[in-house]
Amino acid sequence: MSGLGTILTAMITPFDEAGRVNEDAFIALMRHLADNGSDGFVVAGTTGEASTLTDEEQLGLIALAVAERPAGKTIVAGTGTNDTRQAVHLTERATELGADAMLSVTPYYNKPSRLGLKRHYEAVAQATDKPTLLYNIPARTATNMPPDLLAELGQIEGIVGVKQANAEELQPIDGLDLYAGDDATFARTLDMGGAGGICVASHVVGNEMRRMVDEPERRGEIDASLRDVYAALFLTSSPTCTKAALNMLGHDVGGLRLPLVEATPEESAAVRSVLERHGLLTGAPA
Repeated sequence: MSGLGTILTAMITPFDEAGRVNEDAFIALMRHLADNGSDGFVVAGTTGEASTLTDEEQLGLIALAVAERPAGKTIVAGTGTNDTRQAVHLTERATELGADAMLSVTPYYNKPSRLGLKRHYEAVAQATDKPTLLYNIPARTATNMPPDLLAELGQIEGIVGVKQANAEELQPIDGLDLYAGDDATFARTLDMGGAGGICVASHVVGNEMRRMVDEPERRGEIDASLRDVYAALFLTSSPTCTKAALNMLGHDVGGLRLPLVEATPEESAAVRSVLERHGLLTGAPA
């Protein structure tokens, strides 16, 4: 298993009423997650709304996470973007700030060629002495990295793993630690000997996801029981429903930055129903 941990929660970024990063809420949430199943945290990734954070905010969150991390927990910095120079800059700075590893998403929008992807990741890997995880999520980037390309990129020194969010191509990759990029494939990833998952549902059912690691004989049963949670948190663009759930559970994480908007009444009702069904809301049945 990877030294980064098995359950890495892709943390949301809390905002205050004025839309500023809420550092106190971030620290409180990180400590809560550490006590409820998480081995480490991905900071300023997709779920953290990195696309609408300034460089100062993004690097500030990474520095805050490193400084305030609970004992024994790892910090993976989201430093990927579609401009190689900017990805290198963010990677260099996150390394200086003390992150344990980098998560680098496939360049989006500009749709680089296979050779372009290789050159991009060579530059990113050379910018740090920390391990780098690739992030394959073609639904958001319009570019897929197939298993043979992932294996080729795994030969680059410093690239040690992949967050695989293409469920159709989820499989072990020689030379890379495999992390589930979707909660719904976490159990399958563990079953095939993967390193774990970079998870969203662990914000609310982290202890149950931990049981999937610790009780492999019950993994399928537990996974089946959490399917409604996975679905509810992705009723619309993430992290909309995850923030709604956390606010319902008493975590002051605020709203979202445009172009993302808060959950509709219908989406909120669906999230509340799932939380109640799992006994997560105060006074809800177990």
